[in-house]
Amino acid sequence: MRTTLFLCSAKPQAAQSGLQRKRLTPDSDVAENTFNYVSKPRVVRFRFLYFLQRMYIPYSGRPKHCGWPQQYQSPCYMATLSASATLAKGSEKEDKAILEELEVPFSKTAVGTFFQDHPKLGNQYLEDVFLQGYLKRHLPPKMFEEVNQQLERFGARVVDEIDYLGRECELSLPQLQQYDAWGQRVDRIITCPAWKRMKEISAEEGLIAEAYERKYSSWSRVYQVSKMYLYAPSSGLFTCPLAMTDGAAKVIESLDISGPLAEAYSHLTSRDPKQFWTSGQWMTERKGGSDVAAGTETIAREQPDGTYRLYGFKWFTSATDSDMTLTLGRAMDTKGNTKQGTKGLSLFYLKIQSEEGKLNGIEVQRLKEKLGTRQVPTAELLLDGAKAFRISDEGHGVSAIANMLTITRIHNTIFAVAIMRRMINLAREYANQRFAFGKFIKDHPLHIQTMARMEVQTRGAFLLLMEVAKLLGLEETNMATKQDQHILRLMTPVAKLYTGKQAISTLSEGLECFGGQGYMEDTGLPAMLRDAQVLTIWEGTTNILSLDVLRAVAKSEGQVLVSFFAAVQSNLDSSVNIPELAYSVTLAQAALNRLGEFTQRAGLKGSGFLELAARDFAYSLARIYIGGLLLKHAAWTKASPADIYSAQRWCEQDLCPVDTVDRTGSYKAETAFMNTTLVYEGSPLLKGKLNMSDVS
Repeated sequence: MRTTLFLCSAKPQAAQSGLQRKRLTPDSDVAENTFNYVSKPRVVRFRFLYFLQRMYIPYSGRPKHCGWPQQYQSPCYMATLSASATLAKGSEKEDKAILEELEVPFSKTAVGTFFQDHPKLGNQYLEDVFLQGYLKRHLPPKMFEEVNQQLERFGARVVDEIDYLGRECELSLPQLQQYDAWGQRVDRIITCPAWKRMKEISAEEGLIAEAYERKYSSWSRVYQVSKMYLYAPSSGLFTCPLAMTDGAAKVIESLDISGPLAEAYSHLTSRDPKQFWTSGQWMTERKGGSDVAAGTETIAREQPDGTYRLYGFKWFTSATDSDMTLTLGRAMDTKGNTKQGTKGLSLFYLKIQSEEGKLNGIEVQRLKEKLGTRQVPTAELLLDGAKAFRISDEGHGVSAIANMLTITRIHNTIFAVAIMRRMINLAREYANQRFAFGKFIKDHPLHIQTMARMEVQTRGAFLLLMEVAKLLGLEETNMATKQDQHILRLMTPVAKLYTGKQAISTLSEGLECFGGQGYMEDTGLPAMLRDAQVLTIWEGTTNILSLDVLRAVAKSEGQVLVSFFAAVQSNLDSSVNIPELAYSVTLAQAALNRLGEFTQRAGLKGSGFLELAARDFAYSLARIYIGGLLLKHAAWTKASPADIYSAQRWCEQDLCPVDTVDRTGSYKAETAFMNTTLVYEGSPLLKGKLNMSDVS
């Protein structure tokens, strides 16, 4: 028979500094002395029966909780004693043997005294001087004073309440109950209480309403994006339904807000948790994701009352537990025919549940098993007569969702930048605690150099995000110039694709900052990287968005590029007279000139050349534009040395990779041929032999 003793530490910091436990004295209170530490151990005799009555717990195959509140997650120290030595007072020899056993480090079940402190999350607004500086620089003084107070308050709420809920969402994943106990098909998606609480908080904080109330005029979007930026890393991915809710509200606002849409809009933009709705976005079907023109098979049959019944299969529906959704479908004519291609698509609005609380002609086939974003219920759905309202002109569904795509891509950018900032803040905190090779890792120059490079990327991404948010706010309040509108159209897909790539790279680097702990699931750190992978896929992959950039250029007949060059030049001109920035401005100016030369050459080439160059072209737009923004911010009279340094470091990289690669001949027609040869060499998938005559 064995007896296990648990000595719980309420002061792990003391253990980490190498201090030893204070030994119990014959006349001391055991409970009190258990949590005290002294620098030198003192071995004395004590009353065994009293000790056993107060501290011993019988061991029966499993360790039992020792009474210390579990939420503190205190390290437990265990020592094992023989029952024969504890059933009576025992002799001095027995006492001595027991005490010697207790004193041996790592003896049997003892685990030592050192435990690494975890990084602590502080008020993310107060710790983000770059965000504060941006708002102070741009907002009118009185507006900044009010916004500053609100964001400080919200930053505290993120730490005190929201972050815990977000972690609960990560640990309590959604489940699908297809049948009840009596065999009835119910298709109930079950989410945890924390997920439901996130919805209430979103309404209370006006995370959607802020953008549509426009209390701060054109700056309302900047304020909303700032709140979402603080909220996103702690949200348990509730930012996903909020992104689609914002997108749906934007679409409805751009249409005629009347009838069923008026009700929906009031719910989507409500601050009342009991009235607030979230929206889904059901576009992806089996045949295609981004290629909705060829991939949408859903048909819509018009009813005598003017409503429609939808029939189809939605392969990927995010936030399926939402209250409503927007979706594409093909309206059937009186003969049962539908139009193929983009011209056959219309936009429909439907509620998820009927007035009776049952699913609206929807069957949930299964929940998706994803790499990340597991907190978000994502499902395959069969639409079998779902009642819906057509809200776009017939055949104009794709153009109607353009505003939604703008909003959701900006939300994608928000999450990318926010999760980068959170990783850096945690790594910065950890570097101040972790002691290795004779000093804290913050004092190792190579480690800080790595973190500084992550910081430069994050600052650049942040300014690009806020610039797009500012332009959106101007457009929504009819204050945008033609140049503003052009840049918003061009840089929204650029921001989404570039920051998605930045986030994955920065988060991967960030995990290394924690060493082995960065790989441990229960730290919550690996989930950040998994969740970030969706950023380069949802709402268009990097290649799809790169081609969208080319479409924006072609559709505007090059005017978006004219506006781009004018905006960047203006930013460079504002920085040219700052001595510390002179060389960086020279580098950025050279890159802008190189981009201009490339666009001239590209105009004489065929479509194949432009497609091969599309990704590098988008990267060049991002790097050059960010360079101009960083330089302009660094030229601000209240800019810090860190602002200047980050602009300098950004401009040292290749700002125009599309010109660099083009000069190697990598966009030529024969390159496409060789790319295929390289990828499929030896593969049975390549039937026949390729030759240069196959290259168009």
